[in-house]
Amino acid sequence: MVLSAMMVAGIMPTFGQNDFSSDESRIPVSIAYTPEEMIGGSAATLLSDKLKNLLTRNGLAADEGYGRFCLVASFAAETRDVLPGPPTKIAQTFDVTFYIADNYDRKIFESTTLTLKSVGTTEEKCVIDAIRHMNVGNTKLTDLVSKGKRKIIAYYEAQSSTIIATARSLAAQHQYEEAFYLLAGIPSECSSAYGKALTAGNEIFAQYTDYCCQINLAKARTLWAAEQNSSGAAKAGEYLSTIYPEAACYGEAEALYQEIKGKVLDDWHFEMKRYQDGIDLERARIDAWRQVGIAYGNHQQPVDYNVNWLVR
Repeated sequence: MVLSAMMVAGIMPTFGQNDFSSDESRIPVSIAYTPEEMIGGSAATLLSDKLKNLLTRNGLAADEGYGRFCLVASFAAETRDVLPGPPTKIAQTFDVTFYIADNYDRKIFESTTLTLKSVGTTEEKCVIDAIRHMNVGNTKLTDLVSKGKRKIIAYYEAQSSTIIATARSLAAQHQYEEAFYLLAGIPSECSSAYGKALTAGNEIFAQYTDYCCQINLAKARTLWAAEQNSSGAAKAGEYLSTIYPEAACYGEAEALYQEIKGKVLDDWHFEMKRYQDGIDLERARIDAWRQVGIAYGNHQQPVDYNVNWLVR
């Protein structure tokens, strides 16, 4: 396997473009709801869109994965009346409790409850009608997210030293992707912690590029030695393509590239990765290791998908 987490997710940094995420400063918060049997299909899609809107309009990022912090909507049917027809309809009242929570430590940061009334020809349509009438500009909801955000920031401020120390320990064990994942989670709102995370990330990235270079260069040499033709060149090129320009063994990798190119000539359409003139190298490094961390996080199974612990 080519040693590059970015290859796994199909993400490679574009050297020569300052294409950095505008959402970097937003804290990622996952979306969930309970009980699951009440929310499905169209109702789930509509609720997810509403909750994403609530988060983004209040300065947080809706995380498609399943991270540490989550926004949960818990529906409870309080009343149900059948209205005469035709057609016969159902009138329902729901108490919807919203939580900003830490799903790993199972701690509730903030919660609030809205009462929603709905009418529909089926119970599912009643749920959809209730969600449609959910106003994400409601003061109770905006206060919930605002207070929850402050507590998440306070968490990172308090735990940043431990997070950075853990990342350095992981890097020492060559678990670089997980280290970047931890560091990428510290938001820019935590000004002092964020600066320390960037410093640590850049230092670990230098180790990471050297480590990847040595392993991928060795693999490229082996493949080329075994098959010195266009097929071997293509296989070796897959590994050479992951080597960063600032890696310690980049010069050796480029020498191998020139050797291969000299033998296969125009049959091999490949160029070594290079930084373009004028690129902000510091910014490129940060974006590169953050992408590695995000790719790692997106491919991890969550510790626990179940948020029913919130319901007492």
